[in-house]
Amino acid sequence: MTIGNIPPKKERKSRRTKPVDENAPLLPKRQEDAGFDEFNGASFTGAVFNLSTTIVGAGIMALPATMKVLGLILGVAMIIFMAFLTEASIELLLRFSKAGKSASYGGLMGDAFGKTGRILLQAAVLVNNIGVLIVYMIIIGDVLSGTSSSGAHHTGVLEGWFGEHWWNARAFVLLITTLFVFSPLACFKRIDSLSYTSALSVALAVVFLVITVGITIVKLINGSIAMPRLMPDVTDMTSFWKLFTTVPVLVTAFICHYNVHSIDNELEDSAQIKPVVRTALALCSTVYIMTSIFGFLLFGDATLDDVLANFDMDLGIPYSSLLNDAVRVSYAAHLMLVFPIVFFPLRLNLDGLLFPSARPFHQANMRFALLTIGLITTIFLGANFIPSIWDAFQFTGATAAVCLGFIFPASITLRDRHNIATKRDKILCIFMIVLAVFSNAVAIYSDAYALIKRNPSHSE
Repeated sequence: MTIGNIPPKKERKSRRTKPVDENAPLLPKRQEDAGFDEFNGASFTGAVFNLSTTIVGAGIMALPATMKVLGLILGVAMIIFMAFLTEASIELLLRFSKAGKSASYGGLMGDAFGKTGRILLQAAVLVNNIGVLIVYMIIIGDVLSGTSSSGAHHTGVLEGWFGEHWWNARAFVLLITTLFVFSPLACFKRIDSLSYTSALSVALAVVFLVITVGITIVKLINGSIAMPRLMPDVTDMTSFWKLFTTVPVLVTAFICHYNVHSIDNELEDSAQIKPVVRTALALCSTVYIMTSIFGFLLFGDATLDDVLANFDMDLGIPYSSLLNDAVRVSYAAHLMLVFPIVFFPLRLNLDGLLFPSARPFHQANMRFALLTIGLITTIFLGANFIPSIWDAFQFTGATAAVCLGFIFPASITLRDRHNIATKRDKILCIFMIVLAVFSNAVAIYSDAYALIKRNPSHSE
């Protein structure tokens, strides 16, 4: 099964009334055609949790730092604006998919730009998702086994509980996590099979939020929190350009486009997909806004790029160590459960690139197993041999993410092969492309400039 190989879908109201095209190539538009006759469609709640899990990943940890750059008022406004922009771009994808009878994002890109468009889409998903999953695994290793940066060692949860041993070393902990958590969850062939783990993942994100809010309220009551900055502190052109570096972080935080079609294809009633998208975006935006506000209130200008690193210190309240561990463990468990949701489209796209004309993915168990093992091994090795992925993540992940979220949907709309785009749609799409290209160019320039300043000896 591949994102690019799903054949055109006919308009349908329910899975049970769907006509079957015996000559349809490769993957059928519904999983029961491939041997899942007992599957009667995903529920609305399961679809919401799966999409929410796709959205809420590592990006949530960087959002409090965006408040440090933008200030609370502009920061919250940007989260809301990005949520509406994401909803608009997904609506365009769904509308053009219906017009072109495309059952996948890759099929839609192929409909608009041919084979080149489909390959570009698949390559962007590969770059984005592999980078994201390596980041997830690195963070899990940092949380459980600790990390060293700038000469300082940040103790991991297991190291803090049991002391330093061979069995809680980073490589061994990641190996056990990969074998007994990631691998079993990656073996499901339907994304709806992950709805329960997705619900648990969202619950764990809420646990992180509740603990953070509770700590902040206690510190507000005892008067140990200073008034946060409400607006950005712009004193020169450098600080002005720095504002744009928050855009890739915000874009990455809302990327879920590559899973929308997979979730839509498994819904019993396809008419529910738009409410599913709106509900998931509303849920995630609420979590994002509260995390950003209370995370920034709690740590102020000391907020780090990854706010999880701030929970490695005395919070100045009773049970500080216990609360620190609860925050870190809940977030690590959250990422473990997000992993298979992001892995699912990654495997589909790699299969589409390597085996574009092969038989349906679900009927080829050996191919399914080899791709799964190969990808998980690659991600595992990347997490162990790349000490820090954050700089690379900003260069590759944010660039691929902005293509998936805005540039590709806008390009499909401006191409308008089915003559359904309105003037408002085209104006919106031009705005999306300009914002995406300009802000990411500025962000990449700022990151490169910061790297050069950080390592002046390399430039001499």
